[in-house]
Amino acid sequence: MATNFLSTANLFHLATPTYVHSNQIIKCNVKRESTICKVVNPSVTKRGISISFVSSLVLSLTGKGLFDANAAILEADDDLELLEKVKKDRIKRLEKQGVISSSTKETGYLQDVVYKLSEVGKAIEKNDLTTAGSVLGSGKDTSDWVQKANIALNKLSSSPEEKTEVDTFNSSLASLVSSVAQNDVKSSKTAFVSSAAAFEKWTSLTGLVGKLKGL
Repeated sequence: MATNFLSTANLFHLATPTYVHSNQIIKCNVKRESTICKVVNPSVTKRGISISFVSSLVLSLTGKGLFDANAAILEADDDLELLEKVKKDRIKRLEKQGVISSSTKETGYLQDVVYKLSEVGKAIEKNDLTTAGSVLGSGKDTSDWVQKANIALNKLSSSPEEKTEVDTFNSSLASLVSSVAQNDVKSSKTAFVSSAAAFEKWTSLTGLVGKLKGL
């Protein structure tokens, strides 16, 4: 009898009855001395679950997969911009080639420049400024071929870099003519190298390298 009673008492002590009252959960611990009940708010529990779910979702969205997707989108945009730039550059080159092909007279003027620079260079290398001066010409002779050269240079120059080289060429050529006339070998050599380099760079920029002989 006593044993049965103790067994029953232990069952009551361990049991935790749960009741629902007015949308609230009431959990009760039944002990020998008293019954302790605690109100659990279901909305708080649901809110905790919702916060946990949203947090997990945000973490998953801001993970490696999302960054990889953004990187792929940016890379695709860069590829499109590069492709567009390549197309525009190709169109410009084709347009320039069309202008060059239709500029037979101007190409002839430039071929004369190549010839004169070549002859002047050979003469200056031998310190023969008399021959260099006769090739360059003086007065009207010089201004005539230089003027024709500039007609061609200006017509076939489109980019700022090309126009800069034209200015450098004209400035160096003027120094070359002046130095040769003054019989200044050192200054003549410096001016010749500068003018020849500017002209060669200009022909490279404009695509005329293969059109002119002697370069």
